[in-house]
Amino acid sequence: MNKTKLYWTLQFGGWLTFALGQIIVFQTTSRTQIIFWLLEAAVFLVFTHLFRNFIIRRRWLDLKMNKLIPQIMLAVFILSFVVYGARLLISIPLRIYDPTVAWSPETVFGLAAVYGLIFFMWSVLYFIYHYFERYNLSLQHEAATNEIVLNNLKSQLNPHFIFNALNSIRALVDENPKKSKNAITQLSNILRNSLASNRARLTKFEDELQTVKDYLGLESIRYEERLKTEFDIHTDSYNFLVPPLMLQTLVENGIKHGISKLKEGGAIDMKTFVYDNRLKIQIRNTGELETNGVLKKEKEGLGLRNTAQRLSLLYGEEATFKIFNESENVVLTELVIPKHN
Repeated sequence: MNKTKLYWTLQFGGWLTFALGQIIVFQTTSRTQIIFWLLEAAVFLVFTHLFRNFIIRRRWLDLKMNKLIPQIMLAVFILSFVVYGARLLISIPLRIYDPTVAWSPETVFGLAAVYGLIFFMWSVLYFIYHYFERYNLSLQHEAATNEIVLNNLKSQLNPHFIFNALNSIRALVDENPKKSKNAITQLSNILRNSLASNRARLTKFEDELQTVKDYLGLESIRYEERLKTEFDIHTDSYNFLVPPLMLQTLVENGIKHGISKLKEGGAIDMKTFVYDNRLKIQIRNTGELETNGVLKKEKEGLGLRNTAQRLSLLYGEEATFKIFNESENVVLTELVIPKHN
C-alpha cells in the first residue's frame, strides 16, 4: 500500500471509529445525534487534512523539537476553537443548537480543551509515523552508502587504479618532480574523500567537484593528450549539496567504458545548470552506450545502479538520473538534484 492510500485509509478509518465510539459510549439511538457525530467526525477529517497540508507547506517535519512543539501547541489551540465553531454550524440545520448552552464559557472552553487534546493526539501520531519512516529510510541509506563505499574501494578505487596512478607518479618523479608532488596530493585527496564518504550523506558540490578534478588530473597523466576535459559550472551550483563520490563515479564510468576503449581517446565535459531550486549536472564523454538509457544488472557497472539507488533513497521522485547516447560517439549522463537542507 502506497503512502497516500495508507494515509486516507487511516484518516477515514480513524475518524469513523471516533464517531462510532461516541455512539456506543453514549448509547445513542437518536438519528439526529448519530448524524451530528458523523458530521463532527467529517469536520475533524477535513481540518486534520488541511492541517497536514499546512505542516508540509511550512516544512514543520524538518523542524527540531524546541521549535516544533510551540508551533504545534499554537496551531492546536487555534484549531480547537475553529472546530468548535464548525460544530455550531452543523448543529443549526439539525435543530440541536441551543445558544444558552453553546456560548456558555464552560461549554466553549470545555469542548475546546477536548478538541485541542484530540488534535494534539492526532499531531503526535502523525509526527511519530513520519519520524519512524525517516529513521527507516536513514537506515536504508546507511546500508546503501556502506555498500557504495565498499564498491568504490574495491572496484572504482581498486588496486589496479592505484597501481596505474603510482606508476604514472613514479615516472614523473625524475622527469617533473613538481608535477609528481601535485599528483601525489591528488591521489591522497581522492583516497581521503573515499574513506570519509561513509560519514556523510551529502557533501558540498565544491568538494565533490574538486574530487572529480583530482581524479581527472591523475588520469591525464596516464592518457596524456588522449584525455581532454572541460568544465562549465554555474556559480549557484556551489550552494548545493550532493551525494559524496557520485560525480567521481560517473566521470570514471565515462572514462572506463568510453574513452579508454578508443585509440584516439576523447573528452570529458561537465556542465551545470540551476533552476527552480534544482541542480542539473550534465557529464558528456566520448564513446557509445550499448544499453541506451537502461540500467541492466548484467550490462551496467555497479556505479550506475548504485547511483540510481542512492538518489532514490535520498530524494525519492524529486531527483532524476538518465544516461543515453546524445549523438554519435557522445554519451550524456544527466542528474537533476533538488536543494536539500
